[in-house]
Amino acid sequence: MSIRNSHSLALAAALAGVLATTAAVANPAKAEASEKCFGVALAGKNDCKAGAGTTCAGHSSKDYAGNAWKHVPAGTCTTIVSKTSPTGHGQLAEFVEVKMMKQG
Repeated sequence: MSIRNSHSLALAAALAGVLATTAAVANPAKAEASEKCFGVALAGKNDCKAGAGTTCAGHSSKDYAGNAWKHVPAGTCTTIVSKTSPTGHGQLAEFVEVKMMKQG
């Protein structure tokens, strides 16, 4: 094997490692066990599902929509605050929103 080929292989291996690490850092919730959590995404920040007429990720038009979900680490959904959920926390299934109470 020539020096040029060994350098090319080393560069390819290094690039593959960087790409794999970047993918895990870019979406850490998907790199570990995760669950869909409804009612915790902010407007335009949902991972998917945001009601009729939307195509998917990033199309939620309001904060804490009961029909929009976000991937969160498994086991944490029902501990995350949701201002529209009947329980005040994220839900594992789509829900009908309650009105947000204004403080002050």
